[in-house]
Amino acid sequence: MWNSQLRNFLSRWRAKSTVDARQNVDVRRALVESLYASPLSLALGAVAGSAVSVAVMRIVNDNIITGITVLICTIAVLRAFSAYYFKRNVQSGVTRGSRGWELAYEHGAWIYASLLGLLAFTALVRSENAIAHLLCVALATGYAGSISGRDAGRVHIAVGQVFLTLAPTAAGLMTVDNIGYRVLSVSVILMILGLAEISSATHRVVLEALNGKHQKSLLAAKFEKLARYDSLTGVENRMAMQMRIRDMFDESNGERDGLAVIWMDLDRFKEINDSLGHIVGDQLLVLVAEKISQALADRGTIARFGGDEFIILCRQTSRPDAAEIAKDILDYLAEPIEISGHHLTVSASIGIAVAPQDGHDRDEILQHADMALYHAKHGGRNRFSLFEWSMKERFHRIREIEAGLRKAIERGEFKMHYQPIFDIETGRVACCEALIRWHHPVLGDVSPGEFIPIAESISMIGPISEWVLGQACASAAQWPDDVRVAVNISPALLRAGDLPRTVIACLYSSGLKARRLELEVTESVFLEDNTQTSQILRELRRIGLRMALDDFGTGYSSLSYLRSYSFDTIKVDQSFLAGIDKSFEDRAIIRAVAHLARELNMDTVAEGIETHEQLRYAKDAGFTNLQGYLLNKPMSDDAILKLLERGDGAPPASMWSGMSSIPPINETAGALALRRDAS
Repeated sequence: MWNSQLRNFLSRWRAKSTVDARQNVDVRRALVESLYASPLSLALGAVAGSAVSVAVMRIVNDNIITGITVLICTIAVLRAFSAYYFKRNVQSGVTRGSRGWELAYEHGAWIYASLLGLLAFTALVRSENAIAHLLCVALATGYAGSISGRDAGRVHIAVGQVFLTLAPTAAGLMTVDNIGYRVLSVSVILMILGLAEISSATHRVVLEALNGKHQKSLLAAKFEKLARYDSLTGVENRMAMQMRIRDMFDESNGERDGLAVIWMDLDRFKEINDSLGHIVGDQLLVLVAEKISQALADRGTIARFGGDEFIILCRQTSRPDAAEIAKDILDYLAEPIEISGHHLTVSASIGIAVAPQDGHDRDEILQHADMALYHAKHGGRNRFSLFEWSMKERFHRIREIEAGLRKAIERGEFKMHYQPIFDIETGRVACCEALIRWHHPVLGDVSPGEFIPIAESISMIGPISEWVLGQACASAAQWPDDVRVAVNISPALLRAGDLPRTVIACLYSSGLKARRLELEVTESVFLEDNTQTSQILRELRRIGLRMALDDFGTGYSSLSYLRSYSFDTIKVDQSFLAGIDKSFEDRAIIRAVAHLARELNMDTVAEGIETHEQLRYAKDAGFTNLQGYLLNKPMSDDAILKLLERGDGAPPASMWSGMSSIPPINETAGALALRRDAS
């Protein structure tokens, strides 16, 4: 009965220990390490066990006890040595075969415990010497008591040792025909149960502590991952990338040879996000990160810098190698991607900077890679650019312009100039094109062709256009009633949608009649959003404004624009007039456009008249209006007002008398007067 209960008890605790230990490999490893935690205690126990065993052997002088003593001493030395060896391996960082070490300890412990129990049983049965009995029982109970706590990390080992040591001792005590021995036998049996419970309780405390420590480690690892990795794509995030590149430079004191920084930005990702939704956009970013990883093929480390921007760091990479990596990435991205039933073709712009030739510290190399990316995006997208030092000069100029634009209106740095457009029939000024001029306090004169695109990119085109409209309307209100003012409208302003309100406000504040304001738009506006563009243009027509199609013949020319929109004027790009003396095609196009506009009852303006030959040909082709430096250069507000006041009534007949020698329009009385004033 007692045997059965003990077996059930031992089996239950062994099963519980096994389940607990399986909770986590790290916890199990820690429990195994606790067995070998104190080689000194094993050594002291080995010395004590061996000494007592030798003493019993000498007292009893029995061959069986002698053999048991020899085995006890041998096993004790081996266990102490194995504990020392394991501890040294752990301290040196060697971690392997924890299950093997556990089995080794388990078998050694059970063999040692069995030998101590067998020694006590044999001494009690084969000897009547009370001192030998005392020594054996004291050794067995002392060992069991100490081992129940020491080996509680693996509770089945501790309980097994207690049972294998004390059960034979209790059995030996029971064989002695003495009431005291038999009472002690029962006490030893109860001691087995008590020590098993102590081992179990200690094991639970140790296990809870280890599990708590492990959970803290897991939580710390989780927070570290959240801090270092992008939650969407799983690649490193901006902070981790910056730390990595900083460490790379620190390792070599800023002279890292061949550290390539490849900065990538998806082209028109915002359009995909806005049209298909953020869920599709997020899935696209995940797939893009995977494609970049595939293209890299262990040649670098990828990080998501933010939004749709990724940065790749490549060690020991030359500029040609970095260019090859960028090309591979673009090739991988060129493959169509299917997301939620949408077939997407994605492209990217890439900037490359390689240390040390392109930068000697983290901030500089990142800045230069960003400059190269900017160059790639403005060079047509779906391409890569290697950093060149000339980009830095351009970058600083752009930043200077951006900063200046934000304060230019407030500081009164913008000025308006006006270039006359002459009526070819009357020779008089029919319209003046408003042209903005900017004198930057540091950079000097900056052309509109340079600062207008930058103003569009930083959302300053709205305030600037509103200022231009206001100034143009106020100036035109002082001119003769039959002279119009033409203002070029940026496509970005049309996309904003509040142009009609701005125009009405400017007309109201200046008192200018709507029919005297002509808005010039380029053909590119029709590629953005035909629905919105049509609506805004129709609203402007209802106000009473005139509409002009500027730079006709370049870029995206389509006759459907002339059919769909009621333009009052077509301005033919000056590039066609520049080539009339050499290009038959240019002459044919000019004649065709002039004839088409006449049939559609539209005015035409020949831009860029700079030679008498161009003037004669524009007149012969049938243009209704002329504009160019041969006639008049752009002039200030005061100068254009004087021209209009003095030249308004100039007789036109002399202008066209004798087609073989056409005098330029700026030789009329009004223009001559203006020339004298200007000189």
